[in-house]
Amino acid sequence: MRDGFDTRESWLFECLHCLHVWEEGYVVRHLGDGRGRTVRVWLKHGVPVQPPWSGPCCPACGSSSLTSFPPGYLDRHPELVAADPLPPARVPALPVEPVPRPAVRAPLPRRLLVVTGLPVLALVAYELYRYLLISGVPHH
Repeated sequence: MRDGFDTRESWLFECLHCLHVWEEGYVVRHLGDGRGRTVRVWLKHGVPVQPPWSGPCCPACGSSSLTSFPPGYLDRHPELVAADPLPPARVPALPVEPVPRPAVRAPLPRRLLVVTGLPVLALVAYELYRYLLISGVPHH
């Protein structure tokens, strides 16, 4: 039987690229399995998400170089809150280009193989004839 409770956590982030500061709220569901182990599930708008330390991106510029601040930091420093928040960054969708496949070589026609193979075969047969039979016969 699982028992658990929910808590709300606010995480403050600052982008190290564009210096944008924002706060994100999470619901953390703490679940116990009855054997002393606890699992935390992070929810945002009711949907399970990755924990805040696992690579969020800046909503202003899309950078992943971020730093976070301890809870309550924004309450002690209200000058960091932007007057009008920046709209989320739009990442353009790039069209998918097909990967070029290597061209498949067509097999050589049989006639071409016969035309080039017969003279080579005749030359090899002549050389063998000359080497084996003619050199073995003494000249008078």
